[in-house]
Amino acid sequence: MSVDPFASRFPLPPNATIGILGGGQLGRMSALAAAELGYRCHIYAPGQDEPGMLVSAARTVAGYEDEAALAAFAAAVDAVTFEFENVPARTLEILAPLVPCRPGRKALAVCQDRLQEKAFFESAGVPVAPWAAVTSEAELREAVARIGLPAVLKTTRLGYDGRGQAVLRKEADIARAWETLSPRPLILEAFVPFTLELSAIAARGADGATAVYDAVENQHRHHILDLSFAPARVPEAVAESARAHAASVAAALELVGVLAVELFLLPDGRLLGNEIAPRPHNSGHWTQDACQSSQFHQHIRAVAGLPLGSPSRHSDAVMQNLVGPEGMARLPALYGAADTSVHLYGKAAAREGRKMGHANRLFPLATLERTAEAQLLSML
Repeated sequence: MSVDPFASRFPLPPNATIGILGGGQLGRMSALAAAELGYRCHIYAPGQDEPGMLVSAARTVAGYEDEAALAAFAAAVDAVTFEFENVPARTLEILAPLVPCRPGRKALAVCQDRLQEKAFFESAGVPVAPWAAVTSEAELREAVARIGLPAVLKTTRLGYDGRGQAVLRKEADIARAWETLSPRPLILEAFVPFTLELSAIAARGADGATAVYDAVENQHRHHILDLSFAPARVPEAVAESARAHAASVAAALELVGVLAVELFLLPDGRLLGNEIAPRPHNSGHWTQDACQSSQFHQHIRAVAGLPLGSPSRHSDAVMQNLVGPEGMARLPALYGAADTSVHLYGKAAAREGRKMGHANRLFPLATLERTAEAQLLSML
């Protein structure tokens, strides 16, 4: 484990200030959790009135590579974290000598580049689907010949919620996908005939202590996460394997904070790593209401140097994203639904495809494994 030059500052005392790079909903919910733990938050983001800024003690509106603004930000906070992995690596290079950054540049660099991410999965012992880096259309055609069709061509950076990718089903798709996707290089991945997607959230402190939540089952709609079932309705051995993969990735990254590992479950019961997110994750929102310590509390605990809380689940849960005008139209019914908590993100405009909030519905333990999905969904 690398040595933390700022170790003597931790644990952070009450009323210390945690800086958060990024002002979206994950920063907002992290700031709310920090307030409950006695900390203040300072949001740094390029945009005005971001969701996180609305619930934080201070804000800085500046670019992520504005060295003067970053230096002033570092002087105003006691530790820094980030709420999404598309913060430029240069930002942490500027901040790291000035203030403790948790997690650090390694986690950011690995997870914001799909080529590094795939190689890292393999080094951490997590199987992945066949893949290849492609820098030209000729290399793409060679990779397709090796990997086969169907396959998925993706940008290596900045893709999320289905953006930055194309499915290649036939030879005629190759040229069009190559011309459409940028920036390059790209990555070609074998199309995985998975039965469902799982994810597991792991928290890890600076002392190496690790807490892993129950694996969850995810369902998507229009490439955006729609539902997460906690726990996942899979055999226990599969769920434990997912949790073990999340713990091993957290350890290999020397993570201080929270991460999510997304995995594909194959028909034969094997799991393949898909993506790593080195911060709280949409599929972990159910922990806000079904666990003693939510993923956001765990993240702040780790960043502040506090002992991790318990990841144990006191209820089964189904989380549903509220997306765009359609999702917001469900609010009156959700507000009146028993055992349901609504979490809104403070976004002004409910645009199509925009995550506006989520709802968590709690059930008694062991309910999900014996309740038909149609019945569950009718109760949301």
